[in-house]
Amino acid sequence: MGRAKATYRTTRRTAYMFTNDQRQQERTGKYGTPRLQYLQELVIQFQNTSENETKEKILANLANFAYDPYNYNFLRQLNVLELFLDCITEPNEKLIEFGIGGICNSCADPANVAIVTKFGGIPLIIQCLSSPVRNTVNYALGALYYVCDESNKDEVLKPEVVDIIKRYAAAEQVSVSFSNLAKAFLAKHLPGN
Repeated sequence: MGRAKATYRTTRRTAYMFTNDQRQQERTGKYGTPRLQYLQELVIQFQNTSENETKEKILANLANFAYDPYNYNFLRQLNVLELFLDCITEPNEKLIEFGIGGICNSCADPANVAIVTKFGGIPLIIQCLSSPVRNTVNYALGALYYVCDESNKDEVLKPEVVDIIKRYAAAEQVSVSFSNLAKAFLAKHLPGN
């Protein structure tokens, strides 16, 4: 009996993890801002501010929206994936972290992967593997896991990249998350290595 209740609760929580039209309508209410408009406002705020702290907060917010498949079309419409990539080129470590976080969150969708690769995202993701910020490295490993496919394996699986990933896989004592993500990447993309 206890096990069935736990399973029901877990299933119920999971059902609310991602948004659908009905849930979005319930959350927005009669006078709320529609999701596309809200995301558009965030993008405009980001573009219009020169304050680093404000940019960081807005980008973190956008990256959080990138985990939910409900938002993928909106993010593509508003060129948010390209914004994430642009932020990875900034000297600000927080913008890099949130930019690669948004890429990682959105790359479970092949349409998003296509945009990331089309706009030169693979070298940017790879450069994040050498970041001093742990979250940035975790997000880069996660993004590469999803981005790597038959069409770009040569670009992703360069010997120097594979070497870095193998070193992360062996670095359990330094970071279990690095190691686990790297091992998952190797198991998926280089089985038997």
